[in-house]
Amino acid sequence: MIALGKGRLRSIVGGSAGNLVEWYDWYVYSAFALYFAPAIFPEASPTAQLLNAAAIFAVGFLMRPIGAWVMGVYSDRHGRKAGLTLSVTLMCLGSLLIAVTPTYATAGAVAPGMLVFARMLQGLSVGGEYGASATYLSEMAGRERRGYYASFQYVTLIGGQLTALGVLLLLQATMSEAALEAWGWRVPFAIGGLLAVIVFRIRRGLLETESFQAVKGDRRSSGAALFREHPREAWTVMALTAGGTLAFYAYTTYMQKFLVNTSGFSRPTATAVMTAALLVYAAVQPVAGALSDRVGRKPLLVGFGVLGVIGTVPLFLALEKVANPVLAFALIAAALVALSGYTAISGVLKAEMFPAHIRTLGVALPYAIANTIFGGTAEYLALWLKDEGVERWFYGYVTAMIAVSLLVYLRLPDTQRNSRIVED
Repeated sequence: MIALGKGRLRSIVGGSAGNLVEWYDWYVYSAFALYFAPAIFPEASPTAQLLNAAAIFAVGFLMRPIGAWVMGVYSDRHGRKAGLTLSVTLMCLGSLLIAVTPTYATAGAVAPGMLVFARMLQGLSVGGEYGASATYLSEMAGRERRGYYASFQYVTLIGGQLTALGVLLLLQATMSEAALEAWGWRVPFAIGGLLAVIVFRIRRGLLETESFQAVKGDRRSSGAALFREHPREAWTVMALTAGGTLAFYAYTTYMQKFLVNTSGFSRPTATAVMTAALLVYAAVQPVAGALSDRVGRKPLLVGFGVLGVIGTVPLFLALEKVANPVLAFALIAAALVALSGYTAISGVLKAEMFPAHIRTLGVALPYAIANTIFGGTAEYLALWLKDEGVERWFYGYVTAMIAVSLLVYLRLPDTQRNSRIVED
């Protein structure tokens, strides 16, 4: 094993910590949608209000390809550190804006309008964050432990979800349901904005990667150059992302609503179940990443694909009728362990496919396009199908898209053995 110098290790830790706050700010929207939806949208059924909130969640995803394109090029031309710093600035502004958004009763259509604008800012931020973070962590780590260190991108991504759920559990324990719906939902967004200010200062002090330093001044990064010079890699990233990102949002962010709306658990119980399952999920990421350093990336991807195809429909069917929260936790945790075969290595896998001068854009833009199409619409589609009385169609849809990605996994060369990240 190659030991990392203190400066590089500190930068990996610092970059990962910033990633956690970024994703906390992104996911706190989903975690608190059950509470702010009645305040922001006109009176309607709970499912209709959640549909409105999910639609704006999807709008944030529509901005992610734009953010991936703009900030991917910016990061390739000006440095990974510069891209990370810009992304957290936009996230800070978006979170603080949501914290002060007026209610529909007070401001009418202005309220959902402000929410849309704030999520657009956050979508720009996250669109750039994924590529910059995956590239930064992958380039900072040496070849022998690249999968392990790069897996911390999803450790901190999941950590952001856990932090959001932890804040939700704390507020549920200390505030009444009425207070949470009236004003308590603003607290987590204010916390996120303040944490983003701290992360801004941390990221200003990060080291720049040697891979970027080696191509500094190369201006060839652009959307046209990506699809003209690296079309196979770009389309491969989109295809391998489709099933993985849909499964991720189905098993994580949508699952909390599913446990309430379909399984019949109370909101606090559903939050506790998801928190416990996500803790297991986060702990598995470095294990899967380290395993990929030994056996390659491809076996893990294929393992997820096979388990996802055969297990998704039985998972949701079982959860429809489950009454025991411990059993619900066990089922969801098992699904997330299988999903780790994709998430733990998705960032490093993509980074290893592109040369340094266009790497951030290559990781970010194709991923963001697929993420918007399949991940950003997951909650809305699931809730709409439920509203139409055909909820089980969603289970088949998730299974079909995992199967499509599995075909790509089977044909994919192992990037661990053919990495385009130059050793330093």
